[in-house]
Amino acid sequence: MRQRRFLPHISHLSAFEAVLRSGSTAAAARELNLTQSTVSRLIQTLEQQLGRPLFDRYRQRLVPTEAAQAYGRDISRALDLIQRSSMEFSANPGGGTLTLAILPAFGTRWLAPRLGDFLKDHPGINVSLATRLKRFNFAAEGFDAAIHFGAADWRDADHLELFEERLTACISPALLRDKPVNDAGDVLDLPLLQLETRTKAWAIWFEAQGIKPKNVTGMLFDQFATMTQAAIAGLGVALLPDYLARDEIQQGRLLSLLKPSVTGSGTYWLAWPQSRANYPPLVSFRNWLEKLVAVSPWSMEAGSDR
Repeated sequence: MRQRRFLPHISHLSAFEAVLRSGSTAAAARELNLTQSTVSRLIQTLEQQLGRPLFDRYRQRLVPTEAAQAYGRDISRALDLIQRSSMEFSANPGGGTLTLAILPAFGTRWLAPRLGDFLKDHPGINVSLATRLKRFNFAAEGFDAAIHFGAADWRDADHLELFEERLTACISPALLRDKPVNDAGDVLDLPLLQLETRTKAWAIWFEAQGIKPKNVTGMLFDQFATMTQAAIAGLGVALLPDYLARDEIQQGRLLSLLKPSVTGSGTYWLAWPQSRANYPPLVSFRNWLEKLVAVSPWSMEAGSDR
């Protein structure tokens, strides 16, 4: 059960957030269309409810305490979430909005080409996508779900397994002409491009080729997109998920090396906070994804898996 003492009225929170952001009760009063004395009274009531001051008072100035600044950041996010949810409900009361955090490469190259089918089958649902490279606090960020890579280990979340990552070593035609590759030992002599979140990927790939390399070193990237462009430019060999490698190979920008499609170091998941498990847009999206990945997802052409 929620404690009413720690659930201040939204008018009190709005006044506090406006003063904190604008720097004065006068500016907050203009923004909220209230009198300055009303804003001051709302702030005082909030302080009484919380049992501690939010501002130090110097003559006519209010200076927020350090604790109040941290509190204000959370309140600002909460007010933004309430406003967004209210706007979405008003605009689309029969459907809803699914806010989804995506990994950049997976979102643009695997999910986006297929998302039109979901939206066509669910016309009342809006989908809002935002990129996140690392896991986050669902409660703080306000997402309904996220695409997660690794294991089913997101705290306080449920998971739907999509598919395990499979990797292909890709090289530019120009680099391969200069540095022919006959076996995995030849690959060791080439610059090996690495992703920050897949530091063991090359070791796994070499073991699948039948050799155990020593330390693998090379340029380090934080996203597949930049690593792919570096490989196309001939800066080294990149290990790419099959859904990325396929398009580059088909269009002749990259070539695959030796044994392709090696099982990688993790799995793609849809993760969602347990508190949102029954949210209708999420349920629809989850069911759609589950059917979609029932076929071999890494070999599917975008748009052909209907």
